Amino acid sequence: MLRRLYDWTLSLAARKSAEWWLAFIAFVESSVFLVPADVLYLPMALSRPDKAYRYAIIATIASVLGGIAGWYIGHYAFEAVAKPVLEFYGKYEAFEALKVSSGAGIILLMLVTSGLSHLPPIKVVTILAGVVSFPLGWFIVSAIIARGARFLFLAWLLRTYGEPIREFIEKRLGLLAGLGAAALILLYLLVKYLH
Repeated sequence: MLRRLYDWTLSLAARKSAEWWLAFIAFVESSVFLVPADVLYLPMALSRPDKAYRYAIIATIASVLGGIAGWYIGHYAFEAVAKPVLEFYGKYEAFEALKVSSGAGIILLMLVTSGLSHLPPIKVVTILAGVVSFPLGWFIVSAIIARGARFLFLAWLLRTYGEPIREFIEKRLGLLAGLGAAALILLYLLVKYLH
């Protein structure tokens, strides 16, 4: 099922309505959808490198708006909407563990790491931020920075290196972003426990 969903998302890049689909996928990825917007963004930006930054801005804005929707779902509709979604994806237990151990600093760190590298998945963090009433203003600022950095960096890579960088992005960028996220988490923990 996941492979069919991935292939369907990828097929949207060839449509005339691809920008709308990119906005839609980026929006729902941040609150309920499993496939990241990168799956649609990458082929779009490779086929039209002159529009890579435009696509990055569309994806960023839609992703931040989707994150806000996720925050509201977590804050106002956890039992009715968020819990069934988390259970469907098998993320409910992980969510509960995160909820118990999360203070404001950890939430902010997770917003940045999930925005940059999908670790943990962005939909889990946006819903969690709403559940624990993380300040919406800080949530929006961190989402703009993290998601904007991710999509604009991808745009820069694609504009600078073109098709040869695609394989690297698809195979290794997640790993590098994950290592960067792990370094941020380690730095946070070191600072927290050394004080």
